[in-house]
Amino acid sequence: MWPRSQSQLLISLLAPALSSAFYLPGVAPTSYDVGQKVPLHVNHLTPTEAQDAQVHSVFSFDYYHPAFHFCQPKDGPKDVRESLGSIIFGDRILTSPFELHMAKNETCKLLCPEVKFDGLSSQFVNHRIWQGYNINWLIDGLPAAQINTDPQTNEEYYSPGFLLGDVNKDGQSFLHNHFDINIDYHRVTGLGSKNQFRVVGVLVNPSSRKAKISGDKAECTANDPIVMLDDNAETTVPWTYSVTWRESPTAWATRWDKYLHVYDPSVHWYWLIYSAVFVVLLVTLVSSILLRALRKDIARYNRLSMINMDDFNDTGDSVEDGIQEDSGWKLVHGDVFRTPNHPLLLSLLVGNGAQLFVMTGITVVFALFGLLSPSNRGFLGTVILILYTLLGFIGGYVAARTYKSFGGESWKRLIILTPVLVPAIAFSTFFLLNLFVWAKGSSGAVPFTTMLLTVIIWFVISVPLSVAGSWVGLRLPGFEGPTRTNQIPRQIPPTVWSLRPLPSTFITGMLPFATIFVELYFIMTSLWTNKIYYMFGFLFLCYGLMIMTSATTTILLVYFLLCAEDYRWHWRAFIGAGMTGGYVFINALIFWATRVSFGGVTGAVLYLGYSALLAFLVFVLTGTIGLFASWAFVHRIYGSIKVD
Repeated sequence: MWPRSQSQLLISLLAPALSSAFYLPGVAPTSYDVGQKVPLHVNHLTPTEAQDAQVHSVFSFDYYHPAFHFCQPKDGPKDVRESLGSIIFGDRILTSPFELHMAKNETCKLLCPEVKFDGLSSQFVNHRIWQGYNINWLIDGLPAAQINTDPQTNEEYYSPGFLLGDVNKDGQSFLHNHFDINIDYHRVTGLGSKNQFRVVGVLVNPSSRKAKISGDKAECTANDPIVMLDDNAETTVPWTYSVTWRESPTAWATRWDKYLHVYDPSVHWYWLIYSAVFVVLLVTLVSSILLRALRKDIARYNRLSMINMDDFNDTGDSVEDGIQEDSGWKLVHGDVFRTPNHPLLLSLLVGNGAQLFVMTGITVVFALFGLLSPSNRGFLGTVILILYTLLGFIGGYVAARTYKSFGGESWKRLIILTPVLVPAIAFSTFFLLNLFVWAKGSSGAVPFTTMLLTVIIWFVISVPLSVAGSWVGLRLPGFEGPTRTNQIPRQIPPTVWSLRPLPSTFITGMLPFATIFVELYFIMTSLWTNKIYYMFGFLFLCYGLMIMTSATTTILLVYFLLCAEDYRWHWRAFIGAGMTGGYVFINALIFWATRVSFGGVTGAVLYLGYSALLAFLVFVLTGTIGLFASWAFVHRIYGSIKVD
């Protein structure tokens, strides 16, 4: 074990390389002259961890939801152009009445006349304050943030968003109605002008103050009484803000660095190292055991085949024939390539799994090299949708070649269902859950026009590509096994309990999940608490480890099944590796029990629905990896023996 100081030094030197890779700005910089207006856009209000470290809601609300009574522009709020991924993932960006001018400070500026909260609005807002809702602003593409301190490293970092209100020690909530906006700017150099600046940081310190209003002006002091909304009476609230501009040495290209914080880097590193060592040992152990066992088996089978050909006794039987026929995986050579049950369904899942596999790999690599910048809001979601749509050819091709290898004949049904079945399951689930979001009045509900546009894009682009891939795959020969299949299936003897479907499935899926569950925890925390996840270096390595572990454990399962004379390996391999998705869902349930407290049926339905959808996609992805690894293994070992 290394000394603690050396371990910390290694982590500090290598963490940036694997956590953020390098950052390529996603948008062109905007330079402002002194006094030029800098737009402040508002986004939806999102739930985060409350004071009890629990997530109490999954719903986001539009900034101009009537109950919040936020001030609006004189000509009404206008939509700001967003990407498809940004809309689907809940962003609702609008204009605001805030007036910010480059390098011009403002003190206690009245945002709008006093606003009156009735009892119902007060109840609604007080409940959102107790749930820990965040206000989200964007200034020059940067999220307005608050400074937080990492309890593990005592490092300060920018946390996007700031609280709608707070709760005092007596459990009484108060509304933040005054905003101290601190904007860092960097002087532009090398452009022939010394009076242009760029925004490189935004901090907001919200507070609750009953400011004195005089006409169109306000007077704010730190000693003003706080604003508490009365649930049973009308409450008058003034909205005010101050602006402070601060010159900063931070360059525009690195302005996101302070937002991209690695939570618990030592946990990432230690678990990554442990996982890597575990996978290397597992692969080495399995490979050595299998190679030694297979070499002995293959040598024995080939020797016995030669004896059967050249050395017959008077009865026509080989001397060692009894040994050959008593045990071993060669006994099922006439059944191992028999068509599995429901070959069409398995081919459809494998085709879509291959499509997911390539899409996930490309997305993680893009993110690793900094091509999916957080400054392009929703760009990650857009890339995922576009890649999955354009990779329809791969899904159709793999499904068709697999189905033809199984000897399937319902090729028309295959062509139709390949681009429809899995996407239809995902879209139907998403659509039904979206109805719950819409009924709750949340801004997270995806507009019907956006969903319709997504369906049109799918049928116009992905379906034709999938059909083309299926057509190419069906024209090519299937993958034939090296041994012939008997007409009559062989009887399968009873197996030990560990090779029965249920225990073997749980054991096979456990190891791949063990390589990703730490990173999965951080991903789920980012999703449900609306934090920025960008540690794609760790994710890339975890993805590779998961692939290796899924392949290795599934090959081991199939080998034991064949040695036990059970030739029904296709579905067992797919479901065994796919059980990783089952563990993802179990992990979501544990996260729900420890970190989430919704207190309502709708929130629980949404959480379980989205978690089940994610688990299903992981099931298809890892199941495909396990099936193809096992398929290659079975072809390899049966191609190495001589069969009469």
